[in-house]
Amino acid sequence: MTTEQMLALVAGGERMDVEFKGEERAPLSDRDLLETVVCLGIGIGGTLLVVVEDDGRITVARPRHEPATDPIRVQAFLANNTTPNLTTRCAVLAVAGVPVLAVEVPAARSPTSTNTGLFKRRALGGDGKPSCVGFHFYQMQGREAHRGTLDYSAFVVADATWADLDPLEFERLRQTIGRNPGRADGSLIRLSDGEIIKALGLGFGDGAVDRLTVGALLLVGREEALRRFVPTHEAAFQVLDGTRVRVNDFFRWPLIRLSEEIQARFNARNEEEEIQVGAVRVGIPSYGPAAFREAVHNALVHRDYTRLGTVHVQWHAERLEISNPGGLVEGVRLDNLLVTPPTPRNPALADAFKRIGLVERTGRGIDTIFEGQLRYGRPAPDYSRSTAVNVQVVMPGGRANLALTRMIVENDRIEQPLTVDDLLILNAIERERHTEVGPVAALTQRDEPTARAILEHLVERGLLEARGERHRTYHLSAAVYREIGNPAAYPRIRNFEPIQQEQMVLQYVTAHGRITRGEVAELCRIGSDEAKYLLRRLVRRGLLQVVGDRRKGFHQRPVGNAGPL
Repeated sequence: MTTEQMLALVAGGERMDVEFKGEERAPLSDRDLLETVVCLGIGIGGTLLVVVEDDGRITVARPRHEPATDPIRVQAFLANNTTPNLTTRCAVLAVAGVPVLAVEVPAARSPTSTNTGLFKRRALGGDGKPSCVGFHFYQMQGREAHRGTLDYSAFVVADATWADLDPLEFERLRQTIGRNPGRADGSLIRLSDGEIIKALGLGFGDGAVDRLTVGALLLVGREEALRRFVPTHEAAFQVLDGTRVRVNDFFRWPLIRLSEEIQARFNARNEEEEIQVGAVRVGIPSYGPAAFREAVHNALVHRDYTRLGTVHVQWHAERLEISNPGGLVEGVRLDNLLVTPPTPRNPALADAFKRIGLVERTGRGIDTIFEGQLRYGRPAPDYSRSTAVNVQVVMPGGRANLALTRMIVENDRIEQPLTVDDLLILNAIERERHTEVGPVAALTQRDEPTARAILEHLVERGLLEARGERHRTYHLSAAVYREIGNPAAYPRIRNFEPIQQEQMVLQYVTAHGRITRGEVAELCRIGSDEAKYLLRRLVRRGLLQVVGDRRKGFHQRPVGNAGPL
């Protein structure tokens, strides 16, 4: 670290990854130094600056060694007194003659303690400022589960016995497999109860099963056993009418039974209308059943069972909200949700759900959630309310876009069904009228070459039309506008861009006095030939005049005509 970098950190103040320790009142003890370093390492890593006060003042320095602080000895001290050994980088930087000790702490891959067994973690205090607080065992489990290095559902529950499992839940499990041919592992039906538990990796034993995991209790455990051994497990189904609560039921049932109950309540409220597509009548539900089922199962499987909290399914007048304790696992973010590889928080439980047919075996349940909304003419699910400790998906309801849905159904009958990317793009263009490669790349969470390829494929299928050469814009085709019952919108879209482009060119000339064909192409994001025809139209209407020859010429306002656009 350089002095300039250190001063920039001081100017930014204390943060979750920056800690100040002053020595104006008393020297910083070795114990405080160790605890602070461990605290930063357990979080995202960070930097400790010694002799910097909380308010950013650089005060008196007290040498840790004689005659001055030796950064190499500080590094050795920290490594030798942390478990596992934490490798830091230390430097002493002089500011106005005052030596500042800077300790750069990497993020530890596993929980790190002082050599006396003390764990600390970084958190926001009651005053809203970052501080170091105790790091408890259950929090360590949650952290490791979030990082994908620990599977809490695979933990063996020491005191659990076979009597804690419910025979009725085993029968429910077999019925679930039977209802999901092709999705479930049918061979499980023929196994005994003990063999099913072993086959799913949820119990162990040389003969009879004598060691049960958290996942076994969650899947087929008795309710009283779940309350005892997995007290964090709870789910709620709520129907809300503004501020009034119509239904407010909480459950601590095993997961298959819980899933069936929530699904039954959903089916009872999920209204449907029909549209005619050719000779076939197609039902359009308020919410896609497959999308809802997958979202609920994701919440049950991926919740953090080390953390107190409830899986909420909330039915509002115009939307459904499904939330679960535990943020997105490490590596999964809102901007890569659609493309990142599947990363379950509870792999053993997730695998069991796949094998009994409750979730997609590909692990791409997120695609099912998005497709289930978009295919029925609804806006895409919204995960933007998710936080570091909670995942929340909002599924918009209200009136469906029946015209767009009819077009999608008809297109799927003729050609290969549209993908999630296709549906996202068509839904966005139908609302926004036109789009470009950049916004589509962000929408589908893919790079621009891939986004461009998807757009051009939709052009080949006759669903979109493109304009321009280097900077292409895309809008729905005339055939699509006819199918969705709005043919008049097509000429408006086609004519809107030329009018807009002409205004842009004239505004540019007003501001800069002149414009070239290349500048027109860049400004309007069109090809050179289109720029030429655009300028010709403006010249014929007397709004611009040509100055110079074809190769080096430019266009400007006619002399004496600098009036309104």
